[in-house]
Amino acid sequence: MICIIDKSTDPYRNLAAEEYIFERFDEPVFRLWQNSPSVIIGQNQNALAEIDYAYVKENKIPVVRRLSGGGAVFHDLGNVNFTFIAKVTDGNDTADLFRQFTRPILEALEELGVNARLEGRNDLTINGLKFSGNAIYKQRDKVMMHGTLLFNSSISDLSSALRYRPEKFSDKAVKSTRSRVTNISDHLHMPMTVREFIKHLEACVASHADTYEYSAGDLRQIDILTKTKYRTDEWNFGHSPKYTFTKVVKYPCGLFEIFMEVRGGVIHSLEIKGDYFFTLPTSEFCSRMIGCRHTEKEIAGRISELPTGEYFNGLNNQDLLNLFF
Repeated sequence: MICIIDKSTDPYRNLAAEEYIFERFDEPVFRLWQNSPSVIIGQNQNALAEIDYAYVKENKIPVVRRLSGGGAVFHDLGNVNFTFIAKVTDGNDTADLFRQFTRPILEALEELGVNARLEGRNDLTINGLKFSGNAIYKQRDKVMMHGTLLFNSSISDLSSALRYRPEKFSDKAVKSTRSRVTNISDHLHMPMTVREFIKHLEACVASHADTYEYSAGDLRQIDILTKTKYRTDEWNFGHSPKYTFTKVVKYPCGLFEIFMEVRGGVIHSLEIKGDYFFTLPTSEFCSRMIGCRHTEKEIAGRISELPTGEYFNGLNNQDLLNLFF
């Protein structure tokens, strides 16, 4: 087994590195890594439905889609992420794999006097409170299991960023299950920094592993994957399953109701109703928005090209843009 301790905290780059390692490395891998504040969503989730869009935007929190399934998680520098990559044989079901890969983590916590356990299918808990969610990705004869370890993470930021708004969305995407959470640091007998915790995990889980440093070639390929996939709206938002979006807003110039169907991240149908005044028909505005990606950048660009004040008298472009999110 090789051990990789990533020093980057860029969530886009770290998810790209994970895919690169999974695809290119034949040896078993144990990896420890951290992300700056970010929301990481499962491959089959509707990105916009999982976040409080206004909070994420105001706080400039990246939203990044990962390869594995499961629910959305909040990362910050008080959270430590771990990854196991290995060959898998026929007959290993998912439950077996979760037990196999979480066991070394539970043993490392036991050495710190923390009585943690695997509950349900993929959660690690202390006294019934969740501190780790885990997900699995399998392809061909390989499996990757990765998980979060809340060490001294900001619980308030976590709950604010992941505020699900079911009244806006209707879809068949995988929904996150919200759980009561706790930090590992709250259960330690002796204080410990997050860096010391990482060193402890490395010593316990990978004591006989060879430490691996990325080559210049590795870094080049990871940078390419970061730029072409993980930093793109197409992957992070456009990859969302088909969904419908509805919203009702009262502005000084009138009440607005929006009904929108999005497929592959692209607006497929749009209807806006309300008691506002207009000079040009709303149906014309809606038809001109069809085919636009459901991202702030693209919708803002399309709106800027249109005489929006004539479609919606008294409504400025920013308020119109906010109606879409």
